[in-house]
Amino acid sequence: MDQETLEQIQTRIAFLERANSELGEVVFQQQKEIQSLTARIRDVLQRLEAAHSALEERSAEEERPPHY
Repeated sequence: MDQETLEQIQTRIAFLERANSELGEVVFQQQKEIQSLTARIRDVLQRLEAAHSALEERSAEEERPPHY
């Protein structure tokens, strides 16, 4: 193996290591965003369930007529 071939291999390895590091950072950021969005969805679902429960607890007398 000559010096030029060795340098090409080293250059490719350096490029792959950099690309791997960048991809790892992207995956990390995406995981943080997924966790944040999951928490937000959970909060929205809880509020939706609470609102739905509140609607079910009303009696017929408490309902507003449609013209209000």
